[in-house]
Amino acid sequence: MADTASSAEALFFDGTRRLAAGDAAGAEASLRQALVLAPTLAEAHANLGLALEARGALDQAVASYRQSIAHNPTLAPTYLNLAGVLILQRQLDDAEVACAQALRLRRDDPDTWCNLAVVYARMGLEQESEDCCLEALALDPQHAKTRFNLAYLLLRQGRLEEGWAHFESRDWYAALAAHMDCPRWQGEPLAGQSVLIGYEAGHGDMLQFGRYAAELKARGAGHITLLCHPPLKRLLATLPGVDALLGFDEELPTGRWDYWTPLLSLPYYCQTRLDSIPAALPYLRAEPALRAEWAPRLPTAGLRVGLVWKGNPKFENDAERSLPSLATLQPLAGVAGVCFISLQKGAGEGESAPWLGTALGPQIRDFADTAAILDQLDLLITVDTAVAHLAGALGKPVWLLLPDYLPDWRWLTARSDSPWYPGVLRLFRQPAGGGWDTVIPLLAAALQARVAEDA
Repeated sequence: MADTASSAEALFFDGTRRLAAGDAAGAEASLRQALVLAPTLAEAHANLGLALEARGALDQAVASYRQSIAHNPTLAPTYLNLAGVLILQRQLDDAEVACAQALRLRRDDPDTWCNLAVVYARMGLEQESEDCCLEALALDPQHAKTRFNLAYLLLRQGRLEEGWAHFESRDWYAALAAHMDCPRWQGEPLAGQSVLIGYEAGHGDMLQFGRYAAELKARGAGHITLLCHPPLKRLLATLPGVDALLGFDEELPTGRWDYWTPLLSLPYYCQTRLDSIPAALPYLRAEPALRAEWAPRLPTAGLRVGLVWKGNPKFENDAERSLPSLATLQPLAGVAGVCFISLQKGAGEGESAPWLGTALGPQIRDFADTAAILDQLDLLITVDTAVAHLAGALGKPVWLLLPDYLPDWRWLTARSDSPWYPGVLRLFRQPAGGGWDTVIPLLAAALQARVAEDA
């Protein structure tokens, strides 16, 4: 028996070591062997759950965590890990129970309060979520994950002053910061100074917040370099305030700038509030030569409406924000006098329908091409992806479809418009509980009214 226990312990520690090293498959193999020898070893069940979670086997991970709890109900981290998977599976009631059980064991743990805050946020219980965040921050005022989650909650509510401050807890730009040999800008006078604005997050973020280059110029900056995603470089050459562009795939020079700043810190240091969002439209423009290149491929009659129905499938909430397929928009086909143009790239690009007149996605090379197309359309209908920001920045009418579950913070709550793109962006939100069944008929009716305006 002693030899068996010793062997199980050795396998457990080997699995734990492999797990820490990122070898989930090796960890799983060792932990399963350990459990053959010691089936009631709760810690092995818990770590097996982590290994299974790492390879995406969420149902099996939940089963392993529950096995661990059955054998030892006093391990608070296991409840916390269980709650994390249940959140991913949208089993929010069960996740709330798991967090509550963890709190009974370890009430002074900010991670547990943070997880419970996430559960409540996803339930739409924003006050309860904020209260949990405040409990976590009372225990650890610099708890980064809590501050980040609270930032999204506050920004979604339009409480920008508090939200931007907590948003500074993010670490997305750490790799870029390590390469910089000049100080980070934190609101200092900029008269005549050169500034590098570093890229952050996705294409949509660059398109939305690139407007702050002009804000820095207005504050006196003498020269601004924008570091951006390569597919945006040609388009962002039209951005006011930018003197030079670098793709993040290019070598970053040294000794060139007086300051650098992460892109998404600019609203914080520019003290942006709902009533002071820099929203002069358009702030991007299509190149005339590209407009001319794309013009022959566009329909010449009817209301020209662009469609995008899917975003990047790797995005956390893509299953909610993207439409199941182009067929979801079928009710729009009944609106006479409309020519639909697909701008879909990536997932969904190959979908077609008899009522979809032109599919340009496969021919689009970068965002400058997309801008040249959008600039010649009457309207864009899209899910929440980067092209919505592009249309807004061009000052083109855009109707944006939003999910009920985890809508992005920047669209605020209970609004059908956006202060980021005033006068051009209209929001079509799912009802409570989600689903597109009621949204698409409303969209079709609005489109019919739009056609009637032009008649």
